[in-house]
Amino acid sequence: QVQLIESGGGSVQAGGSLRLSCAASGFSASTYCMAWFRQAPGKEREGVATINNAGRTTYADSVKGRFTISRDNAKNTLYLQMNSLTPEDTAMYSCAARFCWTSSYRYWGQGTQVTVSS
Repeated sequence: QVQLIESGGGSVQAGGSLRLSCAASGFSASTYCMAWFRQAPGKEREGVATINNAGRTTYADSVKGRFTISRDNAKNTLYLQMNSLTPEDTAMYSCAARFCWTSSYRYWGQGTQVTVSS
């Protein structure tokens, strides 16, 4: 059974840090392109960061220099290190995986809530 399970969310004050994890099971995440998305109440889902199967990363402008996406293929786990958090980063964060030759994400996690207070 394919699963993506996020963890590491929580409440933090502005300026703080959190590290999100996304544990994959039922498939080898190392062969997939993976990403973190977020959705705040009343807003559309937005892509936060991506990493391909060669380790190349991309970031949304809003998080560049503050967030770092990484993967541990031995643990089949994706991470998102978030520093210098602001209230605007408050959202439900989800991880997703897709075949690198397609544009649609095939697998999605349920999400983990991040709340940043001022």
